[in-house]
Amino acid sequence: MKIKSSEFVISAVGPKQYPDEGLPEVALAGRSNVGKSSLINRMLLRKNLARTSSQPGKTQQLNYYRINGELFFVDVPGYGYAKVSRTEREAWGRMIENYLMNREPLKLVILLVDLRHPPTALDRSMYDWLSHYGIPLCVVGTKADKLSRSQLPKHAKQVRETLGMPKGQPLVLFSSETGAGRDELWSIIEQAADLSPIPPSEPQNDPQESEDNG
Repeated sequence: MKIKSSEFVISAVGPKQYPDEGLPEVALAGRSNVGKSSLINRMLLRKNLARTSSQPGKTQQLNYYRINGELFFVDVPGYGYAKVSRTEREAWGRMIENYLMNREPLKLVILLVDLRHPPTALDRSMYDWLSHYGIPLCVVGTKADKLSRSQLPKHAKQVRETLGMPKGQPLVLFSSETGAGRDELWSIIEQAADLSPIPPSEPQNDPQESEDNG
């Protein structure tokens, strides 16, 4: 994907505020500190379009970013942050569930997990929920640069086994620091959103998949 333009559009709290342009939408879900804002910035080659925060759980709305006038990234509130009240968590949960189940332009959910650690119970619950309702899904393991190359296959296998991912389902190993996984993720997004694909500069493979196929 050649990024020609990217902009923040709106922080929406309900359907009445969602953009009505009919563009395909790709939602990003994950724990509050998993690196969603950093991933958005790296994918769009912007430093601070999506604001990272030292306060996990700060995102409380659906943040829409328009890309090239043909696609929206939608950053949904992170889950699992202890200082958020139960009432707030329940309200966010209803908002997110309604969006994910009923938003017609939604073409893909990118579920971010921290590659350094096994997926949490909340990660597994989100994965199972999305899978149960047949919502198109791609799992991204963030912070891949924090692991050595020799550690990547083990940690990729750990993510796959913990989530119960079927063989062949995409697992992108991503680093917002180095850009690893960016081309592969854009290829998946372009296909899901039916955008004109642009060949990646170089293939980015999941080492666990390579190991399984080898």
